[in-house]
Amino acid sequence: MSLKYSIPMDYTRQKIKVTVIGCGRWGSFQAWYADQLGHKVTLYGLTGDITYEQLVMTRKNEYLTLPKSIELSDDLPRAVKNADIVMVSVPSQAFRSVMGELRGKCDMTGKYLVTCMKGIEISTGMRLSEIALEFGLEPWQIAVLAGPGHVQEFTVGNPSCMLFDGYERATVERMVEYFKSPLIRFYYGTDVIGTEIGAAAKNVMGIVAGVLDGMGLTTLKGALMARGSREVARLIKQLGGNPLSAYGLCHIGDYETTLFSQHSHNRMWGENYAKGKKYDKLAEGVHTARAMSLLADKHGVEMPITCAVNTMILDKVTPRTVMEQLFDRTLKDDFN
Repeated sequence: MSLKYSIPMDYTRQKIKVTVIGCGRWGSFQAWYADQLGHKVTLYGLTGDITYEQLVMTRKNEYLTLPKSIELSDDLPRAVKNADIVMVSVPSQAFRSVMGELRGKCDMTGKYLVTCMKGIEISTGMRLSEIALEFGLEPWQIAVLAGPGHVQEFTVGNPSCMLFDGYERATVERMVEYFKSPLIRFYYGTDVIGTEIGAAAKNVMGIVAGVLDGMGLTTLKGALMARGSREVARLIKQLGGNPLSAYGLCHIGDYETTLFSQHSHNRMWGENYAKGKKYDKLAEGVHTARAMSLLADKHGVEMPITCAVNTMILDKVTPRTVMEQLFDRTLKDDFN
């Protein structure tokens, strides 16, 4: 039986001004959720973008209805000017462009920036928070939102757990205080490297899970959970993070919503790929597999599952061939 939770409008003590950049599925939810908490919310989108234009005309998308208290804006400087927190929810490969827009058009002095998406930049291998630092933000300004959650579940009152991470503990604690509710229990992240890598990597594992579903090999998902998290832990450690982060909310804690859920775009992409069908919705794991394969090669980390996904996509190798190659690898100890 599902537990249904609502959010009392007086739940958070301090009300703030939140601007969300990006009005897709996750961005529109962040705006909806912040509004439910009683914060003053502006949702920014581009004129001419079909998703934004639909919200302007109907205040609805296929997932939720935006209350009238949320301001819709296509004027970035105006949307950001009075915000206390700027939340960014765009495709990860577009994040650098957004940061360029923010630096060129807006004053981010004294404001927090929260990254809400999960990915690694292909061209540089950089984590999103590293890109934000490159564009001049101070470490205390940056927070990372990660962990399991689907809009379709949250909007009907099904609760979940997530986390905020960042370079400074005070920032993490402040974000949790601003956004905690009976609907989402937030935890304090303590490893920004592990959180960002783990969160991005789970999308790759989601593609694998979908491929297994498409091949009728769903029973292998247990092995995927064990071996996938091991290789992600190796990369996190090599990059200077805590390998245990791979077993927390940012990665393995997000597996149910990614490896098993009907709502997961990455899982659906993989399933359709295995069946020879095209899937048009955004699947961040496609790009992340490439970025993480490059990171693995650069840092000498063995990531057979991740690299197999990248090979499958880039070289058009059949899922069956990829599976046979993985099973034919040299045998080793369980915890290697």
